[in-house]
Amino acid sequence: MALQKLAYKSEAEIYDDFEIPPLTQTLVGIKEDYKNQVILKMVLDGKIIGSVRAYKKDYVCHIGRLIVHPAHQNKGYGKCLIKAIEEYFSDCKKFSLFTGKKSTRNLYFYNSLGYKTVREEYVNDNLTHVYLEKSFVFNKNI
Repeated sequence: MALQKLAYKSEAEIYDDFEIPPLTQTLVGIKEDYKNQVILKMVLDGKIIGSVRAYKKDYVCHIGRLIVHPAHQNKGYGKCLIKAIEEYFSDCKKFSLFTGKKSTRNLYFYNSLGYKTVREEYVNDNLTHVYLEKSFVFNKNI
């Protein structure tokens, strides 16, 4: 939970909103996510430095809360986590996720992995969600 709050601090700063769900989620909420989603973690030197969670519905993998410790960002760990969750859900036909429109680093990152914007949803004057999708057929021979 501490890692999640640390990783999402930069997002909160972008939107000047420190009440975003990743920062206000409780331990009970994370335990609920654990029951209903797959949570993959990345460990380096015995410490969790990142994670990603997802669930499948109707052959669509819904990815959420990709986090990497700020000291370990821009080293390929986020990409590894996305690739791992895609492989885990290799029977899915599509992968779906969202981020904020002002989160240009996130948008660049997801675009670089083949995710394309499919729609935007106005939330309030400070936040618009950008929904991205990637059609996918996992080839285990690659």
